[in-house]
Amino acid sequence: MDNKKIVSTLNDLIETCRDGLNGFKEAAENVKSLDLKSLFNKMSDQRAKFVQELQPEVRRLGGEAEKTGSTAGAIHRVWMDIKGTLTGKDDHTILVECERGEDSAVSAYKDALKQGLPTAVLTIVELQYQTIQKDHDRVKQLRDAKVATSGR
Repeated sequence: MDNKKIVSTLNDLIETCRDGLNGFKEAAENVKSLDLKSLFNKMSDQRAKFVQELQPEVRRLGGEAEKTGSTAGAIHRVWMDIKGTLTGKDDHTILVECERGEDSAVSAYKDALKQGLPTAVLTIVELQYQTIQKDHDRVKQLRDAKVATSGR
């Protein structure tokens, strides 16, 4: 895989993480549960950390970390759709929307892992993917628990 393609893939992940950062921050501001506020703020901070881990790799490969790509644009639209639906919603609905955003993030990371990334970059992306998958599963679990307790 050439550096240009690796840089593009990493930039897509950077944009995915930025979108998650903003989406979780928005969710934290709109949920009623203090536990969910704390969780979403933690997830937002984690996405910021992921951006900080990926940016030096892009620069090391001779790229510019501010670039956005078509995949990133699609994921960005998903999070922006989510952001627009959060205000005034109940915690269950916000969990549903966060899960939808995380579905997109999981998909972006799965796609990146199929690209044949160099070992050093692959290690970073795999570790981030594992965290994003766990976060997705946690949000899904919380969503299901809300359904069980609210009778939806």
